[in-house]
Amino acid sequence: MLPAAILVFSDHRFLIWPVIGIVAGLYGFFYGFRILQRKRLILNTPASKIRSASMGLVEISGIATGPHVVTSPLKQVECYYYRSVAWEWKQRGKNSEWVKAAEETLFVPFYVDDNTDKLLIDPRGAEMDLHCDFQEEYNRSILFEGTEVPVHVSGFLARHGVNASARIKLEEYCIKPENFLFVLGTLSQNPGLDVSVTPSWAMRADQVTAPPAQDDSQPSQEVIRLSAPAAPVPITEMTQQQRIAAALAKAGIFAISPWTKPTSSVETPAATAARAAVAVAEKPVPVNSTGFDLHPPVVLMKGTSESTFFISWRSQRDVVNSLNWKSSLLIWGSPLLVLACVYFLVLHFR
Repeated sequence: MLPAAILVFSDHRFLIWPVIGIVAGLYGFFYGFRILQRKRLILNTPASKIRSASMGLVEISGIATGPHVVTSPLKQVECYYYRSVAWEWKQRGKNSEWVKAAEETLFVPFYVDDNTDKLLIDPRGAEMDLHCDFQEEYNRSILFEGTEVPVHVSGFLARHGVNASARIKLEEYCIKPENFLFVLGTLSQNPGLDVSVTPSWAMRADQVTAPPAQDDSQPSQEVIRLSAPAAPVPITEMTQQQRIAAALAKAGIFAISPWTKPTSSVETPAATAARAAVAVAEKPVPVNSTGFDLHPPVVLMKGTSESTFFISWRSQRDVVNSLNWKSSLLIWGSPLLVLACVYFLVLHFR
């Protein structure tokens, strides 16, 4: 066995592999200590409830929720964050391997709810540990007909200039509504994040469900039924319908066709005010603020002094266990790899 190894490594072309092994072993050794440091940081940072969380490095757990969502390009699901990756099978010399051909990431600010309160999360710069929600391979072989590439997947590949007829492997990682999340980050003052504005690439979460189908032969017409309140109600507590009814009643208008001008050619100032109230009511309603603070004073984000920002779909205990075995494997296994590679090099030069 030993002479065979010496014979193999007598060829200088094979010397590159022990050198690569030594470099990989040294990198793995130091990276193992980084993972060990991350594990200790999680253990030393006390878990906090959102209502009692203090400024600085905190870790929280809860359910993802939010007023805005985006649509993932591969699985076509509504989510707050997605990362879509396309791999292409390419020939590299005598070997073939998967090469990353495209990657796309998009997100909106979202909240984490732990039943005590809701906390706004700005996921920019976060290290993500998410479950793979979509994994599919297309055009595996020219001899066998594989799964047909869907239209939305073809659009994603075309958008990034990837040949859809090649052998492609796709992966997608998402943060969807009601997903459990464990977050380790810095709780700091809001730098100006305004959640009341819907981004151009997102949509309102309460508008995701498509409206019921209507008969296209009949023109659609929105009818608002107005009814005056039985008892005086403060304007701050009035509903939209009650405010319109009060404005019309004050103008002396009690019955008009929906959104048509009065028959009178002269419009009183009160009627003008009433019509202005109706015009305001027709504008898009802002995001419902009853469940979300759209201008929160604090945000959980990547800090300036402490750059650790970690979001995982697993619990704190599972994250610690995963980091524990990874750090042990790298710290103890990497030196063995380096020693083995050095041993073969010594045999060669002797």
